[in-house]
Amino acid sequence: MNEIIGRCIGETSLVNVSFISKKMPRVGEYVSLKYDGKNVLGMIESLVRGSVSINDQIYDPLTIEKIKAIEGDDHYVKGSVKILGDIDDDLRIPRTPAPPGTEIQVADSEVLKKIFKVDKYGLKLGKLISQEEVGVEVDINRMVSRHLAVLAMTGAGKSNTVSVIVDGLLNVNGSVLIFDMHSEYVNTDFGTDKVNVIIPQINPLYLSFGEIKKLSNIPPNAYVQERYFLKAYKSARKSLMQGSPTGKDFIGLIQSKLEGWLAESEDPDAKSTNSADKKSIADVLNKLEHMRDKYGNILSLEAKDIIDSLKVGKANILDLGPVDEFASDVVVSHILRNVLASRKEFLRTGEGLEFPIFLILEEAHILAPQNRKTESKLWISRIAREGRKFSVGLCLVSQSPKSLDSDALSQANNMIILRLVEPTDQNHVQRASESLSDDLIAQLPSLNIGEAIVLGLMTRIPTLVKIDEFQGKITGGDLNIVEEWSKSHQNQEKLLEEQKREYDDLGGDY
Repeated sequence: MNEIIGRCIGETSLVNVSFISKKMPRVGEYVSLKYDGKNVLGMIESLVRGSVSINDQIYDPLTIEKIKAIEGDDHYVKGSVKILGDIDDDLRIPRTPAPPGTEIQVADSEVLKKIFKVDKYGLKLGKLISQEEVGVEVDINRMVSRHLAVLAMTGAGKSNTVSVIVDGLLNVNGSVLIFDMHSEYVNTDFGTDKVNVIIPQINPLYLSFGEIKKLSNIPPNAYVQERYFLKAYKSARKSLMQGSPTGKDFIGLIQSKLEGWLAESEDPDAKSTNSADKKSIADVLNKLEHMRDKYGNILSLEAKDIIDSLKVGKANILDLGPVDEFASDVVVSHILRNVLASRKEFLRTGEGLEFPIFLILEEAHILAPQNRKTESKLWISRIAREGRKFSVGLCLVSQSPKSLDSDALSQANNMIILRLVEPTDQNHVQRASESLSDDLIAQLPSLNIGEAIVLGLMTRIPTLVKIDEFQGKITGGDLNIVEEWSKSHQNQEKLLEEQKREYDDLGGDY
């Protein structure tokens, strides 16, 4: 018989019971209640400790000291248990509440091992916080097809969690595309020949006019600028499709067209062009020159389609570290659009991206912000709604959940939530998830590094998990600042010594 930790008290319901105990269990610990021929599983969601004698009506510390001297540590523990379901009936919620006085026992670890063991295609995340002998697996198919959000404050263990997930997917030959905003995963060790780093270069022929217009920074209300730019864009594209002139690039061709029109407008024998149009053409030329200086490195006619660079069974890492947020938005939206279109094409005709893909978007709150439009936000929401039908999975990773678009977040049917302290972050996440109760939200500030609430369709029941430590090397963690100072100081001292020796060798007086 398992240890009895308490008994039900007061009114009970189908989904929740209160209990009283003399022992101190732990929040997140699993318990069992046996009544009406059922073996019901529950999880302790909240705990308080109190004393009948030392209550909040006593205002004299000396009185409390005397009572404590007599009673010692004779406290009671009161808590609540969330009913998770009948263990013998596929965790269905029982139709009758537990009778008051029902024993609450520690759940059998063997039973928990069966519950958290996925029969097929499971990915081990970690182990239960309350019972470390119980490993926790999640269903890979449900995680990928129903999307995932990994949310936490800075330093709570997001990178480690994502690395554990990627490593688990690679073990089943999964294909992952990580949009690496800060070059954190480029040097991560996922195993021999398991990483495919992709340089963020796009052939401008594959860009839509809207995407290249955004890079050029032409405002939405600059209609005359847009008209001339579109005309030059179409002409340059046509020239390239027919075989571009030697030594010309795409931006150069657009500039040549615009410069030609500007020269024509200044020809006294040519048909006059009004001064507003001349200014618009000149403005577009200035913007194109700025685009060339700033984003010329990501536009290359030699670049192949990034979809063709994706490899099955590998961690495909798009290194966006050298690219600013503005250009990242264009690159990410372009790839998301083409991944979805390519998967649709493959399922329809057999041509296109032939394998399912799991897209991991780091800094998702930058790409899909709550109160601002971006190109990426449109396609993130589109994939969140449609991706399941075409085997395109989505993982949103954010250290600022309150800044993440609520529509995209609500489409993530699975969540791994590590430590979150800020109430606005907590409330934003709770509004996006039906499974996150007030009691679970209350646990978020008390989680240690690497501990998480895991919930959603990928797991049979919500749980508190200690995420495994990823065994490969992860970059992007906090630097040891004191050691970095020491290294810099030592390097400076060494340089000064070398300069002194060189000066002495020349016979100078130091």
